[in-house]
Amino acid sequence: MNKPIIVAITGASGSIYAVRLLEVLLAAGYDVHLTISESGRLVIEQELDINLDLDNFHQSNLLLGDGTDSSDSKLSMLRQTAGISSEDSNVLSVQIGSPGNIHYHHYKDYTAPIASGSFLTSGMVICPCSSGSLAGIVNSLSDNLIHRAAHVHLKEKRKLVVVPRETPLSSLQLDCMKRISDAGAIVLPACPGFYHDAKTIRDLIDFVVGRICDQFEIEHMLIRRWGS
Repeated sequence: MNKPIIVAITGASGSIYAVRLLEVLLAAGYDVHLTISESGRLVIEQELDINLDLDNFHQSNLLLGDGTDSSDSKLSMLRQTAGISSEDSNVLSVQIGSPGNIHYHHYKDYTAPIASGSFLTSGMVICPCSSGSLAGIVNSLSDNLIHRAAHVHLKEKRKLVVVPRETPLSSLQLDCMKRISDAGAIVLPACPGFYHDAKTIRDLIDFVVGRICDQFEIEHMLIRRWGS
């Protein structure tokens, strides 16, 4: 059985990457421990027209195929434009049986299992990763559960993938990326490629999500690989 993966959503642009990543991880049979910062919530509301209540979170607001989205919501329109549907979410190259489940933790809940190194995981992804979250982690702050969980993965030498989405980058931001890379994390900017014959928004989303999945050795068919 796969160990769970932690997904943290923070306040950088690109929340649709996180939604798609959740779909694929669940399809791959991984249980996902999800936490969302307040800034992440605000970006989700701005970009996807979803008003999440972090104190009373319902995962159905972020997932496909449950009929909760209004047809005129930003997320619904983006899904249609991107060509993403619940029937389309199993984009794996192997059959995995039952899908995984989401376990939600409030970003201020330090009693959550993901705050401890004794809770075993396959790794953690911060997607998207804001510059503030990145700076907080590299400067050893523990202002919220996301920082703490990231520190746990660094100290336990487990996989930590951070997905910044910012341009241009200042020397301070670049320094933070170097420092977290030196500490053992993988810096995976949300920079979609075009060599896989991208034609739709979904192709660009799936490129980034596919590269994240590669870090966890999850077999998938999200992108056409170079040379294939």
